[in-house]
Amino acid sequence: MIIKNFKSLALNKERRIALEIVEAGLSALDYEKIDFEKYLYQHESTRNNTNKNIYLLGFGKGSAKIADILRKKIKFKEIYVIDVKGRYFKGTHPLPSRKNFLFTKKITERFQGKLTKDDLVIVLVCGGGSAMLVYPNIPLKKYIQVNQELLKSGANIYEMNTIRKHLDLVKGGGLLKILYPAKVISFIFSDVPGNDLSFIASGPTVKDKTNIADALKIIKKYKLRSVKKEDLIETPKEEKYFKNVSNILALSNLTALKAMKEKAESLGLKAKILTDNLKGDVKDVAKFLFQEIKKSKEKILITGGETTVKVKGKGKGGRNQELVLWFLKTLTYADSNFLIISLNSDGWDNTEFAGAIGDKITLEKAEKLKLDIDKFLENNDSFHFFKKTKDGIITGRLPINVADLILVWKT
Repeated sequence: MIIKNFKSLALNKERRIALEIVEAGLSALDYEKIDFEKYLYQHESTRNNTNKNIYLLGFGKGSAKIADILRKKIKFKEIYVIDVKGRYFKGTHPLPSRKNFLFTKKITERFQGKLTKDDLVIVLVCGGGSAMLVYPNIPLKKYIQVNQELLKSGANIYEMNTIRKHLDLVKGGGLLKILYPAKVISFIFSDVPGNDLSFIASGPTVKDKTNIADALKIIKKYKLRSVKKEDLIETPKEEKYFKNVSNILALSNLTALKAMKEKAESLGLKAKILTDNLKGDVKDVAKFLFQEIKKSKEKILITGGETTVKVKGKGKGGRNQELVLWFLKTLTYADSNFLIISLNSDGWDNTEFAGAIGDKITLEKAEKLKLDIDKFLENNDSFHFFKKTKDGIITGRLPINVADLILVWKT
């Protein structure tokens, strides 16, 4: 089982079924099932090995495992991979660091101006890559401060990555400029709702659609203090850098959602995928999900995406746990039985909990323990709430990130 505390969470039939459905979603996120050969065979260079050299670059959570798969199929001249675990370079996430910068500096110095049109570079773009592939145009310390402020601001991933693109030389197509004029095949593993390739890991191999003016609007919207207009740079727009790249969406949130729907239906339950592009503040999303499940013809709604939290308190938690807690607050006024599960697909919701499960059982535990939901929400302390009720979901760190998986059920 991927969910390590499955048995202790499955306190009744409904909980057990809901956890089985989520387990099916997590199980579907398997690199071994991806037909890499299908994509690679389309390129004569890999089919007939006509390239002088083939290189592998990977960054983000899961890139190490995928690199291990590909190196069994292709003879690479050199391999450069950064991940939070695995046999390669160990990086940090969710914040960039000197380790991450030094890795990026190394590959920049190795490849810039040193490749030819006969070279092929296979790039693995994974969730968390925006933090791990970093070459800021401003001092690293200041760049880290910008990222810290963004993570607490309530900005969504599109807004955060717009800012990051205009502060970093390898984002927004910048990596292609470094690899030019080599051929590039980029396998992209999406952790961004809606799967806009230009925003996944801040789009290092995709032409950027944003400009400095867009970044300035976001800075103004969230009143960001750590970044100024003079810090921003424009991303590459010249077409020549984007002519020799194939960007392939290999795995996404929808992969898991479809598996969850299939599992629910195999158990005789009508289920509907609401969206794979769920966004918004957790408080608003909780209300939205409650209204949707109340009026839905289907018993189960399955959705995915990435919510946001504006951090005001000093507690410990993550967006998935806080979403479940806001949903529970709504349930205190409900006259029917509802259940919600929300978790991060990489197994780490800013804490050792991947997310949480919440229902009437959770509310009964909270009442018995005299836990005040409002106080935990005010302090952004969802982790300690679910630690006390023993409803936090534990998977350990998982090798992929395709954003969040959410299930709501009118039982």
